[in-house]
Amino acid sequence: MQAALQTEVYVYEKVVISISCLLSVLGSALIIAIHLRWPDLRSKARQLLVYLSVADLLSALSYLYGVLRDFQSSSWDCVLQGALSTFANTSSFFWTVGIAIYLYLLIVRSEQSVADSLIVWFHTISWLVPLGITMAAVSLQKIGYDASDVSVGWCWISIDAEDNVLWMLLTGKIWEFVAYITLPTLYILIKKHIYRAHEALSEYRPILISSSSYHSRSSIADRKLTIIPIIFIFLRIWSTVRFILTLYDSAAVQNRILVMLHGIGNTFQGAANCITFVLCTRAVRSRLVSGLCSCCKAETDLVPYKAMVNNCEEVQP
Repeated sequence: MQAALQTEVYVYEKVVISISCLLSVLGSALIIAIHLRWPDLRSKARQLLVYLSVADLLSALSYLYGVLRDFQSSSWDCVLQGALSTFANTSSFFWTVGIAIYLYLLIVRSEQSVADSLIVWFHTISWLVPLGITMAAVSLQKIGYDASDVSVGWCWISIDAEDNVLWMLLTGKIWEFVAYITLPTLYILIKKHIYRAHEALSEYRPILISSSSYHSRSSIADRKLTIIPIIFIFLRIWSTVRFILTLYDSAAVQNRILVMLHGIGNTFQGAANCITFVLCTRAVRSRLVSGLCSCCKAETDLVPYKAMVNNCEEVQP
């Protein structure tokens, strides 16, 4: 790969990407806050989602700084921002795959004890491996200004590094490719298992209704979490396309639509998870709306509290 010409990031693109970053920051923070505020809504699977949200929160903050800063060289804050985004982004990949493995063991294999025992390993791999990779990249001076051909305004692997392709793979792309294969495979198996379970439920409903273990397993297995691979692939594929185009020195890497999709895709993960698992999940949304109504009641006595709660319930689908 030859040294790339700088891909200019226009003001309107910075504005859109900055909004995407802010939405992800707010979305990730909301997922974490809900988990802390309402213990009865917690489950092991949603606890893993919180860890993923921590990584997405750090990633969005680092990208936001990079876009607003508009780096032109490998300054100290460029290296710092690139290191933080590398760590958070790689950690997000590992947590996303970890959630898929956990749900596969829980739903398909019905091995809850094995799935729960792996959480310690998920922490070890998802935090320490990205940290080790990032520290190695920083110590070897591989992180720096990259001319926005493999990013959109932020810093990543320096274009001056002779083995920059290798380090792009190690600090993100190779894990992204693994996720592209692993996530659809595991979630297809999960979906097939859920479909078969639904068929069995319709045929043997009286037996299953009396089975407490079935209800316990069903409550833990939040099927909305199987949307994760769709979100992940749709958002991340644009950065992969630009990476491949950069390898072939293609001028299409500077295509404005592709640049915009890359910028939004890399920064919108936290917001997408919030939309799916907070705003589009009835139990969580209902608790959130009730909490907001309670706050409104505390601030004003113009409307009776009972009427406010009834109004909130009426707007829910």
